[in-house]
Amino acid sequence: QVQLVESGGGLVQPGGSLRLSCAASGRTFDMYAMGWFRQVLGEDREFVAAIDWTGRNTYYADFVKGRFTISRDNAKSTVALEMNNLKPEDAAVYYCAAHSRPYYTAANPSSGFGSWGQGTQVTVSS
Repeated sequence: QVQLVESGGGLVQPGGSLRLSCAASGRTFDMYAMGWFRQVLGEDREFVAAIDWTGRNTYYADFVKGRFTISRDNAKSTVALEMNNLKPEDAAVYYCAAHSRPYYTAANPSSGFGSWGQGTQVTVSS
């Protein structure tokens, strides 16, 4: 089992930037893909981005393409989400997730994630 701890959330103005980080422990980090999801209170959790174990392949939800970047550092067992040009609708609790396999499924990139962090709040408001 892998343990995930997110950090980096906070309050930012529209158009601003934040960098979320997730530290993993308990399992060999470079054996599985990683992802970020988000959830607004009262709504379903939604997929944001995924990255395979190599870090070379990534996938993004349409609503963050060109604004968010997912990356990982296998030596440090961390995954990050760089968020730019933030919009009020990006406000949510952001969750880091570990996939059960080294690669996410291209046809369904949001599936296969079985381990979750506790989440970090992102608020976008002026």
